[in-house]
Amino acid sequence: MATGRLRSGRHPGAGRLAGKRTLITGAAGNVGMGLVQGFLAEGAQILAADLAVFNDFEVRPTTGNADALLTIRLDVTDPADWNRALTLIISEWGGIDVLVNNAAIASALVPIDAREPEDWDQMMAINLRGPFLGTRAVIPPMRDAGGGAIVNLSSVAGLAQSRSMDAAYAASKAGLAMLTRVTAAQHGADGIRCNSVHPGPIDSAMMRAAYPDPEALAKRLSRVPMSRAASIAEVVAATIFLASDESSFTTGTAIGVDGGAIVE
Repeated sequence: MATGRLRSGRHPGAGRLAGKRTLITGAAGNVGMGLVQGFLAEGAQILAADLAVFNDFEVRPTTGNADALLTIRLDVTDPADWNRALTLIISEWGGIDVLVNNAAIASALVPIDAREPEDWDQMMAINLRGPFLGTRAVIPPMRDAGGGAIVNLSSVAGLAQSRSMDAAYAASKAGLAMLTRVTAAQHGADGIRCNSVHPGPIDSAMMRAAYPDPEALAKRLSRVPMSRAASIAEVVAATIFLASDESSFTTGTAIGVDGGAIVE
């Protein structure tokens, strides 16, 4: 099992997520890195998981606590990898309080009749099967501990349709939105909250990969009422709120971080 320790920020015990044992997927990407940094700053203990190697993964703290951050290689589509990740976080810290399903892939628009079935399957495997497997893995330990929080990083594409949206990506994110709601309904009595964050375009490498043509990107952003992409920090702020006790009576909710794109 590939694991590692990295030096973290604030010591658990201070902040809005003080001591919350958290697993974040897709942690080596732009948004994932922002999530790790933001959660550390609020006092969380983090198992940062990604399929990528963490050689270049850096968190730049103002103070140090080497015990607050672990890393693990995780293929979100593999149940065995999820079992290894849960075994690690429970053995190190005694349980899990928060799961952030962030790992995802995106795509430039591909017409439905041009989409290859294997590409469709890959999108569904990472964007929907992955969060399902993660949710399935954390429910038993969270239930045994009296509760927890699951935050799914979805997309405005999961809430509204458009001719400019890629069908595979939109379908995967819509499925994630419904997985969120059903999880909330089925496990509220267990003290498990499940919510989703729905960004519009995020200023990130994934956005630039989905819109490699600058003119296409500018056209996409022109349809956002606030006329810009979300910053990673804005997405992180919404995720921290849903992971924290500030949202203790919030479950089954979809929070848009989209500059009003959903109403356009």
